[in-house]
Amino acid sequence: MVLDLLGIFVFAISGALVAVRKELDVFGVLLLAGVTGLGGGFLRDVLIDATPPAALTDWKYLLVPVAAGLLTFGYHPTLGRMERMVNVFDAFGLSLFCVAGALKAVDYGLGPVPAALLGMTTGIGGGILRDVLAGRVPVIFRGELYATPALAGAFVAVLMDRADLPFALAAAAGAAVCLVWRLLALWRGWEAPTPRGSASV
Repeated sequence: MVLDLLGIFVFAISGALVAVRKELDVFGVLLLAGVTGLGGGFLRDVLIDATPPAALTDWKYLLVPVAAGLLTFGYHPTLGRMERMVNVFDAFGLSLFCVAGALKAVDYGLGPVPAALLGMTTGIGGGILRDVLAGRVPVIFRGELYATPALAGAFVAVLMDRADLPFALAAAAGAAVCLVWRLLALWRGWEAPTPRGSASV
């Protein structure tokens, strides 16, 4: 749970920073922090009928994004300067969420491909909701290698779980694939291919 809450906290900070840069009020900051931190897990749980979502059954899951939002609201100049470090922690959160989401989907009877897709959704769903609410094209659609590492990590975890390997080993391997790929993309500036030229006639 500690790692889960840490991932939510980092995701929530990224959402709150977007809200601050959009000059939203304190409610907007808290809303984007909550949506970013909890949105992916909500989507996963609703889709696999694991209701009510886990974030509504334990008060800690709601308190963490509120704390992250208030922290960002009060100290956003400092956190903004630390954004590179926040991105590193975000990569850890992504790797944890994609694996946890995929393996939970497996527990609910989904096959390897749907489970991996739900794992990816768990990792990226909150960020997509954040960007839509903030009125901007989601980051994952603008060339940033984010969803692909999440999908790869989730798929590795699911395949190793299906091979009856220990749960901890499957989770660690999947998380490592996602984390290393994401960190390398940040370090090397890797991006997904985008169309060249104009689509207009």
